[in-house]
Amino acid sequence: MKLPAPLETYFEADKAGADAAPLGAFAADAVVADEGRTHVGHAAIAAWWRAAKAQYRHTAEPCEVKEEEGLTLVRARVSGDFAGSPAMLTFAFRVADARIAALRIGA
Repeated sequence: MKLPAPLETYFEADKAGADAAPLGAFAADAVVADEGRTHVGHAAIAAWWRAAKAQYRHTAEPCEVKEEEGLTLVRARVSGDFAGSPAMLTFAFRVADARIAALRIGA
């Protein structure tokens, strides 16, 4: 499966279990929405990444990708330390200027 470069960077960092978020893949003012909370900018995204990795020790394996209404939707199998693992989640990315401008993660 071929993903746009910043999404490939995101999922490779996730698979590697990196402690640091792949901030180079995100625009400086990027927005991440996950678990009912919104994180804006590199510092907030890095804090979200570290906290989620520490809490869930999860990895996401992309299974399918499609473009829809200006978004790249990636369905991924997410496995980790949480009830219902593994779960299929949708990662809805908006990419602008070769960076992730927005990411929404949900069922």
